[in-house]
Amino acid sequence: MATVADHVIATLQRSGVRRVYGIPGDSLNGFTDAIRRAGDFSWEQVRHEETAAFAAAADAALTGGLAVCAGSCGPGNLHLINGLFDAHRSRVPVLAIAAHIPLAEIGSDYFQETNPQSLFRECSVYCELISTPEQAPRILEMAMRAAVEENGVAVVVVPGEIFSHRLDTTGWGQRPVRPTASVCHPDERALAAAAGMLNTADKVTILAGAGVAGAHDQVMELARALQAPIVHALRGKEYIEYDNPHDVGMTGLLGFASGYKAIREADVLLMLGTDFPYQQFLPDRAQIIQVDIRGRNLGRRTPIDLGLRGTVADTVAALRPLLTPKTDRTHLERSLRHYDKTRRRLDALASNDRDRTPIRPEYVAAVANRLADDDAVFTVDVGSPVVWAARYVTMNGRRRLIGSFNHGTMACALPHAVGAQTVDRGRQVVALAGDGGLAMLFGELLTLRQNRLPVKLIVFNNSSLNFVELEMKAAGIVNFGTDLDNPDFGAVATALGMFGRRVEHPADLESALAAAFAHDGPVVVDVVTARQELSIPPAITAEQAKGFSLYAIRTILAGRADELLDLMTTNVARRILD
Repeated sequence: MATVADHVIATLQRSGVRRVYGIPGDSLNGFTDAIRRAGDFSWEQVRHEETAAFAAAADAALTGGLAVCAGSCGPGNLHLINGLFDAHRSRVPVLAIAAHIPLAEIGSDYFQETNPQSLFRECSVYCELISTPEQAPRILEMAMRAAVEENGVAVVVVPGEIFSHRLDTTGWGQRPVRPTASVCHPDERALAAAAGMLNTADKVTILAGAGVAGAHDQVMELARALQAPIVHALRGKEYIEYDNPHDVGMTGLLGFASGYKAIREADVLLMLGTDFPYQQFLPDRAQIIQVDIRGRNLGRRTPIDLGLRGTVADTVAALRPLLTPKTDRTHLERSLRHYDKTRRRLDALASNDRDRTPIRPEYVAAVANRLADDDAVFTVDVGSPVVWAARYVTMNGRRRLIGSFNHGTMACALPHAVGAQTVDRGRQVVALAGDGGLAMLFGELLTLRQNRLPVKLIVFNNSSLNFVELEMKAAGIVNFGTDLDNPDFGAVATALGMFGRRVEHPADLESALAAAFAHDGPVVVDVVTARQELSIPPAITAEQAKGFSLYAIRTILAGRADELLDLMTTNVARRILD
């Protein structure tokens, strides 16, 4: 008879899982020992359990299959929670194995006792305790099924001693657990209502989100029939930006004016597979049709005129024959012209800027984009790095872009890169990290070295929590508590036995990144970037404008006029010269 842990590993292997991310612990000993004996199965050790969950999220995002992480009892599995929230909100299939204290001690306030079922319920589609060895195969299979069918996190809580119990083979776990495939689109009446609205509209704009994955060609055909510009949300960027003559850019806090304008001028906004959260960027007067496979998402961000439950690919395919092709390209051409003008202005900022220092972050992102492989995976921190990635990293159908776009947590670029590179050590992975985000999970640089993961990590080092400072400025608050006293991250990397380089002058950037990308191993390139570069959203409210004015006044009154002068020099004088 094999142990429960042996059954767990065998069940995972049958379903195509080949690795688990985590840190060993006494309550996991039976599980990790089973991995040691399993053969074609790896234990991907990290330095913090939070990274294990982030890595599993990136693994699942790239492979489309189930990824697994594990944490020991109490504090060990508690550390998983932020990464699991990220995976859950990104809707990728992740199984978390949360070891628990001895079964007989549950409820006694035992050493390291927590209540994992309650703690993980908010960030999972399934969470259950295994209380007898005989339950293990069935609960594990139900958890795996929930994760792959609902594209979410499933948590199995296992008291440590149960892993080592011996168990006869049962029917559970003997067959692969794979996601099913279904055709899902609205009924004829709902499709006819949508066609009626679209056929009578003069100006249709499409807003595309992550739900357009796998539906690129169908959406292109739809846009041609409707003569509609296509705006993308951040999570839709990698799926719809490329090979797209209708592309007018992104909207939202990280986007730019052309996407916002195309939406505001529409008679009908067609939202495809997006749960776009920012109401202020959605139209006030246009009719809105929303398509989403998750019916609960329909109309929860803004009032809609018609909700269509179904996948984007299936719904668009069923809708297209009901549409009368439009010939008037006025709205589309106006939107494309505005996008071209906006794009040229953005690209002008991504320059060497006459060798002036500090380096523009736009330039860093643009050079990294140009030098990176055609099938590179980019992972990005929240804050300013995700702004520059959204604006300057181009997608082509082969590249991938992974970040904490829904959960919005700091410190995700490096741990996501751990998972992405573990999936394929031969594929280039470029992590665009903020200095604050890198420092938060700094120990994972050791994971890159120990696991021989050739991640190319580029640090936007502006010695500040930069996006937080922007939020303070917009609210009229003098920056406080956002300074970061950073080391030379390149020198630290060198001391760790990695390739490290610090770049302080624009003229040195391209050669440094070229050398980094050519290096066969992990890399840290520490780039000193402009702290006061403003990533202005496409729509500035009167309240935000007032906030910037108050910030200027209060900064002067606080005796920090030099900070205001730096802000002006970075964002006004440069643009006048341009």
